[in-house]
Amino acid sequence: MARPVPVDLACQSAAFTTDPFGEDFARCLPVLRDAGYRRVVLGPLDPSARGVEALGHRIHDAGLAPIAMAVQSLEANVMSGSPQVRRLGFEQLRRTVEMTARLGGDQLNGVPYGVHGDASSRPAERDVTHAAQLVGDVADEAAALGIMMTFEVVNRYETSVLNTAAQAVRFVELSGSRNLRIHLDTFHMALEETDPVAAVAHALPHLGYLELGQSSRGLLSTGALDLAGFLAAVRDLGYTGRYGVEGFSRPLMQEPVADALRIWGTTFTTGEEFVRDAAALFA
Repeated sequence: MARPVPVDLACQSAAFTTDPFGEDFARCLPVLRDAGYRRVVLGPLDPSARGVEALGHRIHDAGLAPIAMAVQSLEANVMSGSPQVRRLGFEQLRRTVEMTARLGGDQLNGVPYGVHGDASSRPAERDVTHAAQLVGDVADEAAALGIMMTFEVVNRYETSVLNTAAQAVRFVELSGSRNLRIHLDTFHMALEETDPVAAVAHALPHLGYLELGQSSRGLLSTGALDLAGFLAAVRDLGYTGRYGVEGFSRPLMQEPVADALRIWGTTFTTGEEFVRDAAALFA
């Protein structure tokens, strides 16, 4: 068994499989636990899906905690200019919070502020304000249940809403919530930030989750990003919150998910290879 990782570390389960109800997912849980991880990040789930409670028990019985993910759709979107569609988006987020509680999770990640993959045009300022206020209200409801709600800042090819830490901080300020937290990811920051460490410093008062991903979306030890140097720098800033690692390899994913994330190649052969490589970064 590996030495415990000296941080509160999560792994995106897509490194093993994109089906959380299958046997490949069940087999990945002891691998993560034995490699020193404390949490496993799930992909988007239907809040009304059967088996959510059983999934939560399976994760907890393995000695891990789940992190759920919030999403929006064209029909239910807090960023919409339509009050009815905004309301449906708000209710969708609230159901996802309730689902997270049923899972026994205390963290909800994702892109709750709009439709992930819609980067065709900039939203109107009034729509950003509406979205921030609604997401902030949901974050407050989540906090009352002991759940930290974060929102991920992703690159320009995945959203036109929030691409930088500065935009994320402003979104928190617009929300009016003291409970909404920012999720930064090195893969996206490498595309959007001129200085990723300075971006973390700017977001630090609101930063709840810091995720490490390589330029290739594969093994963290191979790629264009100096993740060891970045990690040392953000520790020097005083960040002591939760970390995550993320990697994708097409043969391990369901094809529609791989297509949606534009994962075309084989970047590692097994999830165990990825998690042990990533854990070494924190040793």
